[in-house]
Amino acid sequence: MHETVLEVTERIRAKSRESRTGYLQRMAEARRQGPHRGDLSCGNLAHGFAAAPAQDKLLLRQGRRANIGIVTSYNDMLSAHQPFETFPAVIKEAARKAGATAQVAGGVPAMCDGVTQGQEGMELSLFSRDTIALGTAVALSHNMFDAALCLGICDKIVPGLLIGALSFGHLPVIFVPGGPMPSGLPNSEKAKVRGLYAQGKVGREELLDAEAESYHSPGTCTFYGTANSNQMLMEVMGLHLPGAAFVNPGTPLRDALTAAAAVRAATIVDGGNDYRPLAEAVDEKAVVNGIVGLLATGGSTNHTIHLIAIAQAAGIAIDWDDFSELSAVVPLLARIYPNGLADVNHFHAAGGMGFLIRELLDAGLLHEDISTVNGTGLAAYAQEPVLANDELGWQDAPEKSLDPDILRPVADPFQADGGLKVLTGNIGRSIIKTSAVKPEHRKVTAPARVFENQWDLEAAFKAGDLERDVVAVIRFQGPRANGMPELHRLTPILGVLQDKGFKVALVTDGRMSGASGKVPAAIHVVPETAEGGALAKIVDGDVIALDGEAGTLELQVPDGELAARRPAEADLGGNEYGMGRELFALMRRHTSTAELGASAFLPVRPE
Repeated sequence: MHETVLEVTERIRAKSRESRTGYLQRMAEARRQGPHRGDLSCGNLAHGFAAAPAQDKLLLRQGRRANIGIVTSYNDMLSAHQPFETFPAVIKEAARKAGATAQVAGGVPAMCDGVTQGQEGMELSLFSRDTIALGTAVALSHNMFDAALCLGICDKIVPGLLIGALSFGHLPVIFVPGGPMPSGLPNSEKAKVRGLYAQGKVGREELLDAEAESYHSPGTCTFYGTANSNQMLMEVMGLHLPGAAFVNPGTPLRDALTAAAAVRAATIVDGGNDYRPLAEAVDEKAVVNGIVGLLATGGSTNHTIHLIAIAQAAGIAIDWDDFSELSAVVPLLARIYPNGLADVNHFHAAGGMGFLIRELLDAGLLHEDISTVNGTGLAAYAQEPVLANDELGWQDAPEKSLDPDILRPVADPFQADGGLKVLTGNIGRSIIKTSAVKPEHRKVTAPARVFENQWDLEAAFKAGDLERDVVAVIRFQGPRANGMPELHRLTPILGVLQDKGFKVALVTDGRMSGASGKVPAAIHVVPETAEGGALAKIVDGDVIALDGEAGTLELQVPDGELAARRPAEADLGGNEYGMGRELFALMRRHTSTAELGASAFLPVRPE
């Protein structure tokens, strides 16, 4: 094992000792109390199987066979989640053949940031994760289940499902993805049209044509944003079956993997010979593996929030310093849009997760000895699934990358580090993703232009007021202010300015996620503006120095002058109502900071 990986793992274990011990004790007690159907009264149990088919009802009544709870995020509006419509039938049939039963325990909401981007609904997005966690807990609280399958794929859904499932960590849990849609319009072409539209050089019809050619069928969007970072994460943490992440929906292989997940879940329940509870699977080593996988692939910056919340749900404490320290030694092995031109289908074809995991294991950068749902260590995840004569099996991933422009070995990485840094300075702490930013753009010193929202910046751009070197400051975008929406509509605008030769950067307490692009962006700034952070004292013309190489973010204003300034106050009344935002006021008031996972209930907010 790499020395730094071991050191970070041990530090996490040490600072988590008390909380992790408490969590495991609670899960051990939950195990002693179950399963579960035997504890239900006759009336409780009759309600639980009343709608089941006759044979399932008999097995449920006898209580001697495994019953699998399905928690699904199906809806037919979102391309990534539409394939889940058929999954329960596949799972139930596979469970019956294995002598078990399966029931849809409940559904959770699945909103799409692609639909809500730049809209009021985006202010519900981050907190939908905690809502999904709550929904998962409600689904599993019926106490009818020996294991669970979680059907989810996109941005907040997988983290929410996992956080909720960890409250039932005495159960085995397997995550079942739907897979990416086939490749459509190349991402570089889509980005070009977006830039032309931002400049007014093409109209809405041309833009819509390009977007529709890119997002064109069932399956996950093919760029490497949070949704596909989720799938990488579940795989490298051993919560998928090996190679399940990036198999297209509607294919025989996808259905075979879904059925195999049901059979496997029935095999690893309590009382069998290979009990594998979720609480033991998500340990300090698995969490470190998740961070390493994120860094090696240039994954979504949203996971500098979500992974922290996931870890907390398992009693494990991590922070941005852990990400940054690992980033210094984990090489970047993948170039997937927005970090390159390829999409996840091209990554998968080049060798995909199997090649990546083997490379990282051989370099001592991943822990092999984790408790995967597959019943093995992580070495089995250096394989890829195949169908032969309608039988599912696994074979070794390619020994060499089939496209070194997309996927490379540790010996020849795209860059020596993972491209994720913590920026520190008198503005606060923030995250920057440098893997998508060319080296010549990673240092920017320029006057600030301050905006209270992204629409004001867009108006200034259209008016020609940003035709210069500029550090755009977008404040009051943190979780306490307005739910921390993503600010993707800024990416084409700032990219246009950079392409004109200006030095451009973004500083915000909001999010950019997997769409963090070629412009350096200091995001997730803490303390956030609404809590009195230094962002509230910046005025137009202040010089800001952002150095993505050195890891610094400085407001070049004398300390005395800065201390004497009165913080800006924003009228946030417009964020409180409409599009359901009034229902999330409690979450905004009680959320933790971005570095603590931006959660309304994990951990208890420090006073």
